[in-house]
Amino acid sequence: MNIASLFSGCGGMDLGFEGDFSVPAESLSKAEAKKLTKKLDGNDFVRLPSTGFETIFACDVNKKAQASWENYFSTRRDIANIYRNESIVDIVKQLKSGNLKLKNKVHIVTGGFPCNDFSVAGKRLGFNSNKSHKGNHSLLSEEEDPSAENRGMLYFWMREFISHTKPHIFFAENVKGLVSLGDAKEVIAKDFAAITGAEYFVLPVKVLKAIEFGVPQTRERVIFIGINLNKVKPEIKKFIKSTGRLPEGIDFYPPTTHSEVGDLHTQPLASCEAAFRGLVEPEKSTDLSQSSYSKAKFMGKMQGQSEILLSKPGPTIRAEHHGNIEFRRLSKDRGGKNTHELKKGLPERRLTVRECARIQTFPDEFEFVKPSLLSASDGYRLIGNAVPPLLAYRLAQQTKLMWDKVFKD
Repeated sequence: MNIASLFSGCGGMDLGFEGDFSVPAESLSKAEAKKLTKKLDGNDFVRLPSTGFETIFACDVNKKAQASWENYFSTRRDIANIYRNESIVDIVKQLKSGNLKLKNKVHIVTGGFPCNDFSVAGKRLGFNSNKSHKGNHSLLSEEEDPSAENRGMLYFWMREFISHTKPHIFFAENVKGLVSLGDAKEVIAKDFAAITGAEYFVLPVKVLKAIEFGVPQTRERVIFIGINLNKVKPEIKKFIKSTGRLPEGIDFYPPTTHSEVGDLHTQPLASCEAAFRGLVEPEKSTDLSQSSYSKAKFMGKMQGQSEILLSKPGPTIRAEHHGNIEFRRLSKDRGGKNTHELKKGLPERRLTVRECARIQTFPDEFEFVKPSLLSASDGYRLIGNAVPPLLAYRLAQQTKLMWDKVFKD
């Protein structure tokens, strides 16, 4: 089944929906652990199976994101003409003019529409953003419509893309801060449900905690899911129409696989220690993403100045604090608690680009630092902007499980 990926970034959502990448054994669900632990490598990582989904279209305004995406996905298959370095506004205009033809080719649409304007860490301008759809600069008054083409309205253009391609299902992702920004969540959900030329049922919007799905990171994201009522089975459509909900036993949100302590149904949370297993110190690594890390000095009690706890999941990797990324370890006089590393004489340093990628569940084959192509700062930003592949994989798993139960074809 074919995926159209919007606001694709470096491809975290795309990789997750396609599967076939490695994660630490601690990130597996109980069912996966029974099936896959015989396939562990020397560092107790295991490769998740392919889902059968394939990305046939991707787009983003960030050229660095395109470079990273193409560098990785070109190792999987021919990717000619898949990734467009264009904004969603321009893509939709091409669809409307007939210069881009994707109708009846797309089964799934995914997209993490820009979150800067909804984030608690930002100015929270939301729908009233003064930034352009073409990137992080002011609106061009002579060329752009500030009421419809600002960065805070890009979900609207995702909706327009969906109205033209008419996929069976779509997934839209954003920051948790969207929930507390007035009625933004409800407005966006209603807009998605009112897609022109199609009838979509938008499931009750949920905030998913990445740690509850095997990701060693305290990341939380709002997920919107909509299903095309014209493509579901008649009895399912009738039930939704009469009750306003999905039938019992049908849900496209995945069940949690991990919890704080683990129980009969869930595993204990995955930790940074598990994620970092097998990595050598930067000066000994031949992996540029592992040998590269921020040299920003310790600044006291400010964002990004804390030390991670190896026994716990990592912090949310944020794109905007690439220089002030958290410390792998602080010195003892600054309150460092990773004493077994300090006793070995290992110096104070911040997280490497690779360590951030591991926290996000990107496999080591995904290169984030390449000479003349991607700097360490680029790598940090791309990782911080991405959807954790494992979280996307859980959505894909559940979608695959539900497909034949819900859709006609």
